[in-house]
Amino acid sequence: MINRRKLLGMGTGAAAGLYGGGVLARTGGHPAPPEVKRYVRLGRTGLKVSEISFGSASSSDPDLVRHAFDRGVNFFDTAESYRWGNAEEAIGTALRGKRDQVVLSSKTKAGAGDGQAEMMAALEGSLRRLRTDHVDIYFNHAVNSVDRMRNEEWWAFTERAKRQGKIRFRGMSGHGSRLADCLNYTIEQDLADVVLVAYSFGQDPDFYDQLRHTFHFVALQPDLPAALDKAKDKDIGVIAMKTLMGARLNDIREFERGGRSFAQAALRWVLSSPRVDAALISMTSNGLIDEYVTAAMDAPPRAHGLPILARYAYMQDTKYCRHGCGFCAEACPDGVEIAEVLRTRMYDVDYGNPTLARFDYAALGDGASKCLTCTHQACLNACVYGLPIPEFTRDAATRLG
Repeated sequence: MINRRKLLGMGTGAAAGLYGGGVLARTGGHPAPPEVKRYVRLGRTGLKVSEISFGSASSSDPDLVRHAFDRGVNFFDTAESYRWGNAEEAIGTALRGKRDQVVLSSKTKAGAGDGQAEMMAALEGSLRRLRTDHVDIYFNHAVNSVDRMRNEEWWAFTERAKRQGKIRFRGMSGHGSRLADCLNYTIEQDLADVVLVAYSFGQDPDFYDQLRHTFHFVALQPDLPAALDKAKDKDIGVIAMKTLMGARLNDIREFERGGRSFAQAALRWVLSSPRVDAALISMTSNGLIDEYVTAAMDAPPRAHGLPILARYAYMQDTKYCRHGCGFCAEACPDGVEIAEVLRTRMYDVDYGNPTLARFDYAALGDGASKCLTCTHQACLNACVYGLPIPEFTRDAATRLG
């Protein structure tokens, strides 16, 4: 476990070593507006995408899309479920006349028993809202069961859509407790050209190895990096999401020093990994867009961001459910999907997005309703990071049920 007193002793003085020179993008101290400086090859697709790209799960404002485009962002991701299609509408409106200058992706949750007709109807709905005749990448969304990728209808549908020119490449996205298993199957069966996965410094064994001698962190998620390495070996494009480990930015603002923010350090850590091509992040204000884009500009090595990342990890250690760790997967005898419930709670509590939280919670069926009358609390010590699971699942059932 982390030596908390020693970490606190690092204080703001150590954090002051984070990068150097300049001021935070949100203060307006840059002599010119920040712009994306680096475009990367997205694996075997050959697509060139901005290193920092636009996620629309928490916004449906065309002006934000335009602002990101003006800053050099050229990859815009969305889904039919984001704000009930309004996110797709906003992107379609903002990028009218610019289709040949951007890369577009959207998603659908194709189930294990779904057929081609349902999948095609979902795709065509997305195309209408996006005001385009094709998307560059079409993802099977939020996959947390290998059976969904085993469904031969998904393969047949994507092959047909490619022949018709409605999609160029197929992908898989995931952030659940079975992420590594789903990734491994998808990669081994060659079912995706691109994968979009939850991956942050808090899921990177390299981060904990840097802190091992001082803070005694132990890397507990070796399967995910190994799966991403396998993807890179096959030249599958890898996009990281949920890179800010809960994005509790206001909790860490007072400790930011040296001209760069926690968000920029977290993004730089992920982007400097050989496992990742680009980072996708929800953009909800012009100021945050500028802050994130600045992370894609020239920056010192990732180790310079270690103090602020370590402090954030300490502060959120017992509050944040790590995506894909899986330690609580079999903890509930009543079948509550603990990690999925905590993910939906995070959207409300951490991201401030109750709409997305309630939408995804409803998709879980009973969710955590059984937790409200539970007496055995079998999950109490299931989290190796010390999350108070019963407290959090009951809270999710109360606020989202």
